[in-house]
Amino acid sequence: MAFKRLIIMKRFYKDSHLIKRKVILLLIILMPFLLLSQKPKQVDISNLPYYNFGKGVGLTSPDSIFQLNIRFRIQNRFTYLKNEDKPYAFDGQIRRLRLRFDGFVGNPQFLYVLQLSFAPGDVGELEDGENLNIIRDAVVYYTASSKWNFGFGQTKLPGNRQRVNSSGALQLSDRSINNSRFNIDRDFGFFVNFINEYDQTFSWNIKSAISTGDGRNYTRSPDNGLAYTSKIELMPFGRFAKDGVYFEGDQIREKSPKLMISGALHYNHKAKRQAGVLGNDLLESRNLKSLMLDALLKYRGFALMSSYMNRHTSDPVTSNPNGDKVLVFAGNGFDIQTSYLFKNNFELIGRYSHQMAEKSIQTIFPNQKQYTIGITKYIWEHAFKIQLETNLDRFTATDNDTKNNFNLRIQIEMGI
Repeated sequence: MAFKRLIIMKRFYKDSHLIKRKVILLLIILMPFLLLSQKPKQVDISNLPYYNFGKGVGLTSPDSIFQLNIRFRIQNRFTYLKNEDKPYAFDGQIRRLRLRFDGFVGNPQFLYVLQLSFAPGDVGELEDGENLNIIRDAVVYYTASSKWNFGFGQTKLPGNRQRVNSSGALQLSDRSINNSRFNIDRDFGFFVNFINEYDQTFSWNIKSAISTGDGRNYTRSPDNGLAYTSKIELMPFGRFAKDGVYFEGDQIREKSPKLMISGALHYNHKAKRQAGVLGNDLLESRNLKSLMLDALLKYRGFALMSSYMNRHTSDPVTSNPNGDKVLVFAGNGFDIQTSYLFKNNFELIGRYSHQMAEKSIQTIFPNQKQYTIGITKYIWEHAFKIQLETNLDRFTATDNDTKNNFNLRIQIEMGI
């Protein structure tokens, strides 16, 4: 009897061990499906490269597998212009009219962001053979964890600080002259972001992208050149409150000093356009190298932002057998912008910009300096504000001949 019991126990142990192995194997096979079927903690879309002041108008399906948030914003502006050697002029326009949709489908880890533009300055003139530039962003994100997110589609490249910020989160009505020349804007591609942020301790982020290098809504002539972008952000004193790096000025009035230092490298292989992802088509392809450095400081209503931008190519002049020429704008620029937000929500802003083209094209592009002073009244943070500013642009040619342009502008922005 004892011998039979021993045999039965051995068989039971062997069978149970085999069952355990099968169960473990089955769990390993089913694990990805189990993880996707679970409802994870909803990811705040503000953790992605967008900042929201309002929540917009939201719709969520009864089973919580679909969410849609709708936002809009408008920028109406009026400008008095006085350019040297020209009579004064007035300009009134809807500078920006945007609709934005974001949310998730099926699982809060799978996010989408759509942004459409309708103002003439955003869409551009209609031309035969050209795409209509209504689509600004159309990107899908997978948030693998609180630190990692992956994107696919069209959106902003991880470039200079001011360009990454929404135009609705600017202190002045427009970005700097250097941003206009050197920024890398939007492109279609793959995006990887590693976010490593803490409240009071050293934090850092790495953001990278591999994209077409042709810019948004470009479908004319595919080629075998791509663009490669990588950016590192360092925050020695911890992260900014409420994603404060994504809007200008210290709206939050940081209780302790917050500093960000960042650098981005962008290489556009076989670029077809003057600024890589922007500008007119080149007559010959060029390899473009861009460097963007930024520093941002905020503390108790005071904000300071500084940036350096550079673009270089082996030969900025492209030509064809007919003698036509199209130039790459190669050179560098420097910005410094400072502000103070008073307790009545009036803000005083000053900015200085200096831009210099490479020597080989300075006869076409004179050196430029811009001086800007602005006053902004925030009614509801950046979502509803009134801006008044004046700009003086000074152009200096290679023969030291100078030209001064002046403008005075008022702008009202409203959105949700």
